[in-house]
Amino acid sequence: MRRSPPTLFGMPAHLQEHPMIQSTNEGLDLVIVGGGIGGIICLKYARDAGLNALLLERGARIGGLWRDLPSWQDIQFRKEDWTLGNLPLAGEDQPSILSNIEAWVERFELSPYICLNESVTSARPCEQGWRLTTDKATHEAKWLIAATGGHNRPIVPQVRRVDSLITEYHSSALRDPEELRDKRVTVVGGGASAYDLLDLCFAHGARSVVWIFRSTKWMRPTRRGKHLGIDMRVLARYQMLCLPASMVHRLSNKDLKARYAKAGINEIMPEGDFDIRRDQLIPGRPGMLMNFASIERHQGEVRTLRGRTIEMSNGEGLETDLLLWGTGYGVDLGFLGLEALNKARNLNEIGSRCYSGFLSADAPNLFLLAPGVLDTNTSTPWAYAHVAKSIMSHIGGRPVFVKPPCEAFTNHFDLIKLLAPKDRENYPLGIWYLKYLWLALCHPWKRPMPIP
Repeated sequence: MRRSPPTLFGMPAHLQEHPMIQSTNEGLDLVIVGGGIGGIICLKYARDAGLNALLLERGARIGGLWRDLPSWQDIQFRKEDWTLGNLPLAGEDQPSILSNIEAWVERFELSPYICLNESVTSARPCEQGWRLTTDKATHEAKWLIAATGGHNRPIVPQVRRVDSLITEYHSSALRDPEELRDKRVTVVGGGASAYDLLDLCFAHGARSVVWIFRSTKWMRPTRRGKHLGIDMRVLARYQMLCLPASMVHRLSNKDLKARYAKAGINEIMPEGDFDIRRDQLIPGRPGMLMNFASIERHQGEVRTLRGRTIEMSNGEGLETDLLLWGTGYGVDLGFLGLEALNKARNLNEIGSRCYSGFLSADAPNLFLLAPGVLDTNTSTPWAYAHVAKSIMSHIGGRPVFVKPPCEAFTNHFDLIKLLAPKDRENYPLGIWYLKYLWLALCHPWKRPMPIP
């Protein structure tokens, strides 16, 4: 397929000249929906495999969720664990992550294979594989990768609002944290987003902080910087040394419970033990932990917002100026028209419907990228790169993704142990294990992992 070259990150020239074009783009091997880090990495490996591939992105520029997030948002771990090879990454913050995604496009010359401002309205199986309809054109391809992410629908609980005077923001919509200064702030949620918002309250001088949660997710309490709170390379060593999962669980829970006790936060310890097969371990937020005693905590739900009062389900009333919803995200795969996916409540349920965590059991020739990576304990670019490489092997005729669906996470280097036995093209027998054992034990901590 010959395509007119686009301007950098811009719409392809033929679509710029004919914005209402309704042509059918046939003969593609692969269409990738979503221009975030996962979609871009998949496009890179599709081109490496010689596939006729096209990426469709609904926005005016690539970046996905990281294009839309406020600049204070950041990743959960060190920049050395996000980036691969020598692709530039200045820091862990949103502008740096966005620049890193753009660097993938520049380094591997992917722009000619990206269509921007093309929102996919439907994707349906057809005789050729898949037919995708956008607001500009239709495209047919044998294979489809849904790389629209797992955090593409901010969740704000449906509550009654009666003459509410309270300013509200979801964590993805708080553009300027200085709005918190000298305000009575209430944070709702019990996971990573809520922990970030609590940290922001103290960093930006909120007058008072109230925290409402139904339950909490596991964190690793630490007084170190957030990005140093979790060292995934320790997990990699455990995995490549074949430490039994039961021993990893015992070590993890002993460490976590001791840290909760030392930090004086036993009252927010989650119910049940931490289980790496189903729980993501969140790094502790130093500001939240150092100021924990000054946080007014309430376990329950918000029922009504009335004037400047939050009315809770237990009848309590809390006065506030600013309400921050740290209630996370949902996933929207509605464009696929698959009822089972639309009914799924979270990424875990979607992943439990995928062979080897990524190949959909609900439709032919469909890969779902996010469920097997997001919310696990791994670096997303590192995992996406390995999965993308094996996806191209599968498309090329080697059945890689054949393990029956299951509900357990596949974390970090265990992902390699899942892919390698079936993907001998990328993981030669015996050699692959020695390679990743060396990376786990000997690769310098301050250097990014190599591009697979």
